[in-house]
Amino acid sequence: MKHYIVKVLLAVAGLSGLALAQTATVRPVLPQDLVYAARPDNPAVQGAWVLGAEKKPGPYLFRVKLAAGGKIQPHTHPDERNSTVLSGTIYVGFGEVFDESKVVAIPTGGVYVAPARVPHFVWAKDGDAVYQESGVGPTATVPRPRPPLP
Repeated sequence: MKHYIVKVLLAVAGLSGLALAQTATVRPVLPQDLVYAARPDNPAVQGAWVLGAEKKPGPYLFRVKLAAGGKIQPHTHPDERNSTVLSGTIYVGFGEVFDESKVVAIPTGGVYVAPARVPHFVWAKDGDAVYQESGVGPTATVPRPRPPLP
């Protein structure tokens, strides 16, 4: 009798799991639903949270539109970020100073990693570009101080 009850309970548990799986629905995040914002000091850059949020713990996706010729000056993040280029080509460099001679081209479909707390910069040298960053929050973007003008 015990074995029969255990089998019935296992069958019910399996069926209830199947029922729950069948009632789940896909909730897409569509490009037209994203809300982009630009920083007043750099209108060539627009960003939108796809999943998660800057101050929330857990995984996030952040999408960036960079206008042709747009530059993101050296900055850091407290977490490692993995970036995938969705369209166009971005040029990425590492260091405290934006140095056009030290950038590497990352074409559509390419991925680069910005390690936590390592200064880096981005440039849409050849035209408009869109890329998407992923990481684990909370996160932030910390601008590096600009060197004084000569």
